[in-house]
Amino acid sequence: MVERFLKQTHFESVEDYNKNLEFIIPENFNFAYDVMDAWAQEKPDGLALLWTNDQGAEIKTTFAELKEQSDQAAAYLLSLGIGKNDPVMLILKRRYEWWVVMLALCKIGAVVIPATHMLTKHDIVYRNTRASVKAIICVDDPYVTSQIMLAKDESPTVKNYIAIGDNVPEGFRDYLKEIGSAPQFQRPAFVNTNDDTMLMYFTSGTSGEPKMVAHDYLYAMGHLTTGVFWHNLHEGSLHLTVADTGWGKAVWGKFYGQWFAGATVFVFDHEKFNADTMLRQMEKYRVTSFCAPPTIYRFMIREDLSKYDLSALEYCTTAGEALNPAVFEKFHELTGIRLMEGFGQTETTMTLGTMPWMKPKPGSMGMPNAQYDIDLLKPDGTPCEDGEKGEIVVRVGDRKPIGLFKEYYRDAELTREAWHDGIYHTGDVAWRDEDGYYWFEGRIDDVIKSSGYRIGPFEVESALMTHPAVVECAITGVPDDIRGMVVKATVVLGKEWKDKAGDDLVKELQQHVKRETAPYKYPRIVEFVDELPKTISGKIRRVEIREKDSQK
Repeated sequence: MVERFLKQTHFESVEDYNKNLEFIIPENFNFAYDVMDAWAQEKPDGLALLWTNDQGAEIKTTFAELKEQSDQAAAYLLSLGIGKNDPVMLILKRRYEWWVVMLALCKIGAVVIPATHMLTKHDIVYRNTRASVKAIICVDDPYVTSQIMLAKDESPTVKNYIAIGDNVPEGFRDYLKEIGSAPQFQRPAFVNTNDDTMLMYFTSGTSGEPKMVAHDYLYAMGHLTTGVFWHNLHEGSLHLTVADTGWGKAVWGKFYGQWFAGATVFVFDHEKFNADTMLRQMEKYRVTSFCAPPTIYRFMIREDLSKYDLSALEYCTTAGEALNPAVFEKFHELTGIRLMEGFGQTETTMTLGTMPWMKPKPGSMGMPNAQYDIDLLKPDGTPCEDGEKGEIVVRVGDRKPIGLFKEYYRDAELTREAWHDGIYHTGDVAWRDEDGYYWFEGRIDDVIKSSGYRIGPFEVESALMTHPAVVECAITGVPDDIRGMVVKATVVLGKEWKDKAGDDLVKELQQHVKRETAPYKYPRIVEFVDELPKTISGKIRRVEIREKDSQK
């Protein structure tokens, strides 16, 4: 499959990849037809999806079955008047039908808007009106359906409310009952161009109202490098990415790139993460490839990993937040597997990564993905030298890179703010070492300026994470009359350390940071909490910590 879309499919080195990565771009590319239906023809009995849940249910679906089911779903949606360019919001948690409906919407040229099940009435009204949502397809969860109904009167563009499950409430069409009577699917005469909008995400930003990130049909192709190279997948792989389907990481790790590789997508539908339960699933089903944000690995390494048979596990990756070197080292010690870090945004596919032909440096995001022209810029717009901190940017030439977003939908001003003069500004700060590896520092607005020093939160967090008491931490700046700002650490302790929270442990952590990094970076304020505020994507909301501190 990969050879249809790349001129060279195997790479031996960074130099080889940078020189020879070249996409073959079909006219009017459509992932559902050109990849998934092609697999159904070539490998009909190949296992495409292995879905399980925390109630013990299991569904195994071949590529041929997935084609049949997505055709049926597409026909059903067309029968309801949903078609090309119609925005459709999906709030389906990790329900099996999410994968079917995603393909179905692609087949009819509708615009899919995945969303989290935690949305309130306000959130739903905002999304419905900003995107002119025409239909909502959701789980039958009482909270989800009640918030959708509360938003109904303020959502005039929504014409169809469809729920999936055994307890569909009044006001919703019953997907499972109605889909069986759908007519025979007929592929529309014209579905899409490469430039049409295929997918939109409302970003789980750390501040402000969510932005609508619009992606074209080539965005799916942009993830070929994510699955085939960064995840290092092949047709025998069973890949698990831990991500809610309302977050962009779901299509990074549970959809496009994995199926370009012909791998099996493994899904564990669960309500609440538990490290032991996740490890038992990986052991039972012989998962070969695993991707999760650093938070998940932090909890996993606190389990006794000798209790689990992870012998099938071949390859592990991480993204979402920067990886603390201490977590890398501990996971490697316990499993023998080196975590391969990657970096990207809702607006992009993977822009920086540690590829199989690279030696990982613990804590580094890796090197630029050759499909993007990556640079680091100082505040005055000049390029950074090695060792200098700057903003990660994408230089955009005559042709938009495959995988980069189209625009912030219906917000030309915001688009120009982030993307102007041929450069897309990520808003993330990093530095590059002499070997070309990039090291994350934080968001531009997270950098702390104290007594003339610029302190990146991640460097202090990494130092704190090497102390055995610390499970998670967030570093923020607190206004100070003398220093301008001082460093504050908000810390989640391991269960065996919770009863030791107090002044002595504060001093111990402060001294530990002074030993691990430059002493001026140590946290002058330490607060112990049970959990850190996070976005749905698992990113720490430092802005929420700063807001609470400003109100004290």
